[in-house]
Amino acid sequence: MDVTQTLRAELADSTARLLTTATGLSDADVAAPSRLSGWTRGHLLSHLARNADGLTNLATWAGTGVRTPQYPDRETRERQIEAGAVRPAKEQVADLEESAARLTEAVAAVPAGGWTTMVGGLRPPDYPAWYLLVHRLREVEVHHVDLGAGYECADWPEAFVRRELHDTMVCWPRELGTVSEIVVEEVKDGDEHHQVWRGLGSGPMVQGDAWTLLGWLTGRSPGAGLRVMPEGTGGDRPAAAGAVPLPVPPPWLTMPAPPHLPTTPPEEYP
Repeated sequence: MDVTQTLRAELADSTARLLTTATGLSDADVAAPSRLSGWTRGHLLSHLARNADGLTNLATWAGTGVRTPQYPDRETRERQIEAGAVRPAKEQVADLEESAARLTEAVAAVPAGGWTTMVGGLRPPDYPAWYLLVHRLREVEVHHVDLGAGYECADWPEAFVRRELHDTMVCWPRELGTVSEIVVEEVKDGDEHHQVWRGLGSGPMVQGDAWTLLGWLTGRSPGAGLRVMPEGTGGDRPAAAGAVPLPVPPPWLTMPAPPHLPTTPPEEYP
């Protein structure tokens, strides 16, 4: 079994959680502001449905070998989101459910060899088709939090957090880095372990648990509880409270996929 089977199972669970939240929204809830500036919850739901359709196009490309762009162009994508944003809650949920079902069907139709097809969206470069499943999981999980309807960063599944932290760090824009090191705290079998990412730029070292770090790095949480240490201390000399403020993280995921992804789906990712 390769990673596509694992990702498909994760995506089914992630989509089910999103649909449960969306089903509980009233028309007034859908028209209310989301956590994304300038967007209502209706904008987010419309975006998620159109993203499913866009990724269905990429899955079709992978399955048939016929180049099928994710979107005709950026302007068309934005018009479709705006047009769908004003619909009542029942129509939003139906569209979200139907578009997710179309994506599931298209993914199931991709033959094993099709996942090696190089596909691409609005931003270069292209990437192997199996990674579109990672893209969709990212869209669903992060925007589920953006709805501001009870689902938070702490609710993210462990597998999602581990994978997204990896991709965030691999895609780290070092020329824009505002920290020098990030230390991820993990507890396994009762013992604490650290994963350290160094050489990220100029600034303090930031340390904390994976969920809080990812929420902060994606701009979905203020990073409350993260510890900040002066650059060059290696974490041995914590700063006095408030002495070193938590910096604003650099732009998140400035490229559509990490470099050097394997063309053939690996058994595990990362």
